[in-house]
Amino acid sequence: MTGATGGPAAVEGGAREELRDAITLRAALIMLGVLLLQLGFALSYMGAFHAPRPHDVPITLVAPPEMRGDLAARLDALPGDPLRVTAVADAAEARARLLDRRTDAALLVAPDARLDTLLVASAGGPSATTAATAVLQDVARTQDREIQVRDLRPPSAGDSRGLSSFYLVLSWTIGGYLAASALNMAAGSKRPTLHRTFVRLAAMIPYAFVSGIGGAVVVGLVLDCLPGAFWELVGIGTLVVFASGAVGVALQSVAGTIGLGLTILIFTVLGNPSSGGVYPASLLPPFWAAIGQALPPGAGTTVVRNTVYFDGHAITGALWILGAWAFGGVVVAVLAAALRARRRPRAVATTAPAR
Repeated sequence: MTGATGGPAAVEGGAREELRDAITLRAALIMLGVLLLQLGFALSYMGAFHAPRPHDVPITLVAPPEMRGDLAARLDALPGDPLRVTAVADAAEARARLLDRRTDAALLVAPDARLDTLLVASAGGPSATTAATAVLQDVARTQDREIQVRDLRPPSAGDSRGLSSFYLVLSWTIGGYLAASALNMAAGSKRPTLHRTFVRLAAMIPYAFVSGIGGAVVVGLVLDCLPGAFWELVGIGTLVVFASGAVGVALQSVAGTIGLGLTILIFTVLGNPSSGGVYPASLLPPFWAAIGQALPPGAGTTVVRNTVYFDGHAITGALWILGAWAFGGVVVAVLAAALRARRRPRAVATTAPAR
């Protein structure tokens, strides 16, 4: 019978060794990075959403010539600058501006009555419509007037809160960078060679296309929350997913595991709360208002919403933003791999033993 080969001290020493093996410096740094992302997530979302306040909400004004200038000036000078007023000649022009997404509401002042009309298009974002309506109704009450609201373009029945565009783009962006991360993990998290980089980027194309089809099917055929524009949504989804995936491939090529954290920071921590999906830029604090449409979630939400509800008006700039992120991701990924390929032979040459 074999006796025990170690006592309590040996067991304790083994436990310490296992603990040291488990808690390495790399693991500690990764945990620190996760903690910073977690805190950044809380700060970004609560910073953007905790106290929405209207600021420079674009409003179009139609009023008789003799009162137009004075009324526009008074609305522009309201405390806190909640409105930014543009006066136009007639209701037809105001309606066109509303449906072309150049304004969030149009106030039609009745010269011979005390009941004015406010035209809105809540499909463009119910929160902006609600904010503009509340401000103008407060002003009307001080003038002993009333406002009736006419919604020219409400969201579809399945999109009652107008948030489906935002959540669709959210699913596409997350899917894109997670697919890039899966490709990285499948290769053992190694920095890719130039050939592997091209393979990963090429693999993102069919994935993005299938993702676009899947998203369009869900919001159209399955849930009926964004009906119509099926193939347009497929194209938008393909571009959004590929842009997210290309940036994910690029950042993980440059920074490895840290690159995934940077991708989450760009798309989720900063991009989602500033996107205009929940609150438009006119209701967000300055930082989030400034960055929102420059990031893929904001640009994607604008393109989807305006394509489905507003016949594709005011989407050109947002499409250029998405294209720039996709192109930039491809360029950075390829350059990073090419630079590593050039450095590798030099490193081998300098470490080779002399003969």
